[in-house]
Amino acid sequence: MTPETENQPNNDMELVARTQGGDPTAFDELVVKYSPRLYGLVYHMTSNHEDTNDLLQDIFSKAYRSIANFRGNSSFYTWMHSIAVNMTINFLKKRNRRQHPSLNDPDSRIENDPDFIAATSNGDPTKEVGIHELQKKLNTAMMKLSHDHRMAVTMFDIQGIPHAEIAKILKVSEGTVRSRLFYAHRQLQNSLHEFKKN
Repeated sequence: MTPETENQPNNDMELVARTQGGDPTAFDELVVKYSPRLYGLVYHMTSNHEDTNDLLQDIFSKAYRSIANFRGNSSFYTWMHSIAVNMTINFLKKRNRRQHPSLNDPDSRIENDPDFIAATSNGDPTKEVGIHELQKKLNTAMMKLSHDHRMAVTMFDIQGIPHAEIAKILKVSEGTVRSRLFYAHRQLQNSLHEFKKN
């Protein structure tokens, strides 16, 4: 752990305390700090930039309204991610009742993540198939996962969040996180295996 990462939780708590004391610029600093990571989390779940931008505004609005109740029982990072996870899953449930999500977003990050493609395709993502077609297939397979499984894959494989931290964010056991990842990886590998046979 670097000195920089050691100081981050203390810095967060200082910014939270200033926000709770009525300093809106302190919350702005938290927004700047966590926007890129939360954008990645939400976007990998929605696969839509417009929805992600709207959701992110709602997530930070809710956090700002609720910050007076933040007592520091978990890190601010965990608290913020929990809000983002809950609001994103609620949004997806409502969206799924209205329509099926578009899987054709050309900027979809999951399609452009070579490490993730390699991890879910047994290290052989390009053999005998066009990489673009494989990426599209992977994105489609991701969107077919349940919200819970997709969230676990997004946080662990794409964002690099450890099992223990994911468990805190999702309020489940580490065993549940591992189980969801195992199931999701198997589903993704099966989808890609079927694609490579064609």
